[in-house]
Amino acid sequence: MIKVLRRPVFLIGLVITLALFAVALLSLVWTPFLPTKMNIVHKLKAPLDFGLLGTDQFGRDVASMLMVGAWNSLSTSILAVLLGASVGTAVGVVVAMRRGWLELVVMRGCDIVFAVPPILSAMMLGAFIGSGRFTAIFAIGVFMVPVFARLALGAALQVWTRDYVTAAVSMGRPKSKITLVHVLPNIANQIIVQVTIQLGLAILTEAGLSFLGLGMPPPTPTWGRMLADAQTFLGQAPWLALMPGLAIALAVLGLNMLGDGLRDLLDPRDNS
Repeated sequence: MIKVLRRPVFLIGLVITLALFAVALLSLVWTPFLPTKMNIVHKLKAPLDFGLLGTDQFGRDVASMLMVGAWNSLSTSILAVLLGASVGTAVGVVVAMRRGWLELVVMRGCDIVFAVPPILSAMMLGAFIGSGRFTAIFAIGVFMVPVFARLALGAALQVWTRDYVTAAVSMGRPKSKITLVHVLPNIANQIIVQVTIQLGLAILTEAGLSFLGLGMPPPTPTWGRMLADAQTFLGQAPWLALMPGLAIALAVLGLNMLGDGLRDLLDPRDNS
């Protein structure tokens, strides 16, 4: 507990992240107004003139849209990161167990995936299957796979050099069992930290996809689409772009701080 209190970066990131999740979960049961309800009479109202954060060009409540957008952005990003983490970690530990030509093939495959940005992947997928949540999840998740594969491979290779693993190998235990019993538990902390950091990147990428119209279809609110819709009204109603922009920035900042703090807390070399 004392070690946690000495990590202000971790505490600030934790508070921001918990607040973000609380708002997202609250939107499932309550919002000040229906986020998709149009009220042209009250269009482009400034913050506090109508509702807490004003209204957009259709009279929709900005605060309600931000709350629902938090859930949509978080749920899409979490599913994408879980997809990338599960597949990438599995690939990494298997490659560490087998080595040889499999390592070369997988690493070159990772290089190819890194060469194609997730937004471009989503555009290609959208041309075949159409835009939507699945397209965003798949495009972001596929881009995350090589990140976790390389991390898991590097961490697993270090574990395979340790004495207790060498002893298990000399006793004739199957490599698959050694991977499950010794390797995976010892790289779990690094995977968890990376998941937290990549979640911030996934939120940013999802916002970019929604901004381009490749995310969830309208009228479902997302932070990226709110930014796209606000472009025409920057001079007349700057809060329409300011609010979702701040929400994205705060979410990414909180998750990055949480990830950095977790890395310090879980570092076995740090005894402070």
